Amino acid sequence: MRVTAPAIAFAFAVSASAVSAQPVRWTTYSIPQTGTSVDFPSSIFTEEAGRPDGYGQRFRTADGRADITIQAAANVANDSPAAFLAKKGPPSRIQYKRVTPRFFAVSSYKGDKVWYDRCNFAGRMVHCVLINYPASEEHDWDDIVTRISLSLRGK
Repeated sequence: MRVTAPAIAFAFAVSASAVSAQPVRWTTYSIPQTGTSVDFPSSIFTEEAGRPDGYGQRFRTADGRADITIQAAANVANDSPAAFLAKKGPPSRIQYKRVTPRFFAVSSYKGDKVWYDRCNFAGRMVHCVLINYPASEEHDWDDIVTRISLSLRGK
């Protein structure tokens, strides 16, 4: 069987848009110990992928192309979002950065992936969501990442 360039292009287009091909099923993921909650696309991130530091869970897509970490940890030093972010030593070439007195959100590229991190600060806790997904699918992920980000809550 001979594979043509249009067939390869079609296959790539189908795989790149796979995140938007099916309706997304959303679930609220909660961490009872910390009051963290977030809207979570459970039909996309179907596989558990370990535990982060503090409280929470990592998930990934069945094919491993994307992952999400939902976590909460104590803000031991009572850092502001700006100070907390600075201590993490983010890369110098961040594409998107928003820092307020209550949260930070940062995003950029690493290799062929987009990474997006948002952390909300409430009381003595930091509630975070970290997402990595293929840069080739960036447009397909925009609405999903926005909903996840805006739904992040913590007590």
